This record gives sequence, C-alpha cells and structure tokens, in this order.
Amino acid sequence: MAKYNFKSTKIGFIGGGNMASAIGAGLIRKGILNPANVWVSARTNRTLGFWSDLGTNTALKNGEVFDNCQIIFLAIKPNMLDDALDGVKLTRTNLFSNPLFVSVLVGISLDTLVNKISKIVTNPKIIRCLPNTPMMVGEGITVYCSTNITDQDEYMIKTLLSYIGVVENVPESLMNAIGGLTGSGPAYAYLVIEALADGAVMMGVPRPMATKFAAQVLVGSGKMVLETGRHPGQLKDEVCSPGGTTITGVHAMECGQVRASMMNAVQAAVKKSNEFALATVAHRRV
Repeated sequence: MAKYNFKSTKIGFIGGGNMASAIGAGLIRKGILNPANVWVSARTNRTLGFWSDLGTNTALKNGEVFDNCQIIFLAIKPNMLDDALDGVKLTRTNLFSNPLFVSVLVGISLDTLVNKISKIVTNPKIIRCLPNTPMMVGEGITVYCSTNITDQDEYMIKTLLSYIGVVENVPESLMNAIGGLTGSGPAYAYLVIEALADGAVMMGVPRPMATKFAAQVLVGSGKMVLETGRHPGQLKDEVCSPGGTTITGVHAMECGQVRASMMNAVQAAVKKSNEFALATVAHRRV
C-alpha cells in the first residue's frame, strides 16, 4: 500500500466546531497536515477565528471546501446536514469534484448519508466515523465503517487518524453503542477527575495540585488496564487491602451508585444517538 505525504493532501472541514478542531488541530499541531492545505467552512467568522490563527483557509461558503479538497470531514450537528449539503450545492463551482466524505455525525447511518450526499455527488465515497475530542492531544479513539470506498481510501483515512489516537473498523450495527462509550466517555471522565479533585480539596489539598493528581490517576489507571491486559476488577482488588483506606472509599462509591450511574450514562447516550437516527430518517420521508 502506498505511503502518504499528508502535508500535500487537501483536507476540508464543513463545520469548524469542537470535533473538527480536535481532529484538524490535532493533526496540524503534530505536523501531519500543512495548514495551507486545510479548508474550513462555518456559519460565522467567530468560529473561523480559531482556524485562521492556525493558518488554515477559511470560508463562509461550504462550496469552497468542496471545490478545493480531496477529503471532506462533515463535522456539523446531525440536524444541520441537509442545510450544509444545500450550501455545497449552491456555492460550489467545481461540478466534477468527487471527494472522500468522512462523517462524524452522531447517529446518522451510512444509508442516510448516501441518500443525502448523492444529491450533490454520484456514487459518493463515504466513511462514517465516531472520533472523540482527546484526538486534539493525540490520545483519541475513532471507530468507523464505510461504503463505496477502495482499500486505498480506507488505508489513507486509517493512517491519518492513527496519528492522533486508536482507530478501529467496526460493524455499523455497533457504532451508536460504541459512541455512547468512546464519544461521550471523555465528558464522564472529566466529571470523575473534577469530583476526585473536589474530594482532595475538601481534605485540604490545593486545587491545582488536586486537579493535576486526579487527572494523572485516570491516565495511569488507563495505562495499567491497556498494558497489563488484566481485568479492571482484578487491578482494583490489588489496590484494596483488607480493612484499608481504599476498600472503605470503594464502599462509599458503591453506596453512591457510581457504577450504576456510569452504566446509565452510556445507555442514555446510546439512546439519544438512536433518536437522532430515527429523527433523520423521519425527516427524509417527509
């Protein structure tokens, strides 16, 4: 398989918000992408200010991204997809462009994406992916599925995103379920970090120190699971001495139903993703 010089690859983002920033800024800051070859469109100059500071090309017209890019990330809200594609159709000048579309829209299936993007491109090449915001610091997770793409297309996107995290191809039937963990999970982790830090502050630890140590606890614990291959329950038991401080703390967490709350959070996020999918299909039939 051919190697890629991504600095010469023209990559675009329709939508310049948090997820686009995590991907684009993560790749630019690692030196993988040349900002001069990145195009970003958004509805307001306020959003585009971040991208201008990075040295990318910015536009208020989605057609400019379509005209200039080989790969286009669709990074708008799910309910904005139709308007975004209408914007492409109305403002493009290159009617023969056939970019690879990479959707990061939560809950929007490949079938729905094909149906909608086919209005501007015949037989569109589409990858549906679910990344997460830690990609900005090179520690993200992306799962993906695809349609009508070549092995070379897949290799290119998988290689590109692997510079900023773990990338894995999964069945589309699992996308929403995985997204409730990987896509929403950072927010849950931030809550845990904040809560642990608050506990330490309550016991007299200065706030900056408490936050730093709480974040490192999650980093170190995650690496222990990944690098040892041991079950999290086993690793937890190894920290809990009989009658000790840690098992007392674990008991307090169980009394607060922390485990059930985490499970419920993933379940709620997946349910919302499924609702997005149903709403989009219903809108398409109207």
